[in-house]
Amino acid sequence: MVKLGLSRIHFPVTTLGPGNRIGIWFQGCRLRCKGCISADTWGTAKEFVDVDELVDKLTPWLAQADGITISGGEPFDQVNALSTLLQQLKQKTTIDILVYTGYSLEQITEHLITIKPYIDALITDPFQYQTAQTLQLRGSDNQRLHFFTPLGEKRFRSYQTTVNEQEKALDIMFDEDGTVWLAGIPKRNDMQLLQDMLAQQGHRIVLTIDKPRD
Repeated sequence: MVKLGLSRIHFPVTTLGPGNRIGIWFQGCRLRCKGCISADTWGTAKEFVDVDELVDKLTPWLAQADGITISGGEPFDQVNALSTLLQQLKQKTTIDILVYTGYSLEQITEHLITIKPYIDALITDPFQYQTAQTLQLRGSDNQRLHFFTPLGEKRFRSYQTTVNEQEKALDIMFDEDGTVWLAGIPKRNDMQLLQDMLAQQGHRIVLTIDKPRD
């Protein structure tokens, strides 16, 4: 039984790849890039889910989804759970799978020996707040998009171009408890603008970041 530290899942996500996608966010990240939009996923998971149970929960969405995007947090900080999840998803669907990692391709080469066949496209390298942000699907232009399968190249080849203003969008998701989540690649000042707009209406954003654990 393989356990996974999970932050959240959502469907549909429309800003992290082509079509209506299943979004899976891992909980826990050792890299902690400055300016990360998902800083709430840095802390080590307090609860872990069984990968088999997670896949069962995702199964009803698979028939409706155009693809799957796995992000975090840092998926490669839970490489055993990531590998198990990818293999089980590939057994159930033929839709594409995109994975984000803040590690460079060179840092995860050993892991990719077994995982690579189950990933169609991979975006690597850490988010750099001071680096230009002009490429689609990437928070900073140092990040690289890799194609591992013909499906990955077919689905993501068009994303090897610069992004225009109309394509800079965010998905907004609401939990039953009223928590609001954002998914996508925001422009540099989007979060500050949102915080200022909410403040004018008497609301505020509270960002909780767990301290690193040994």
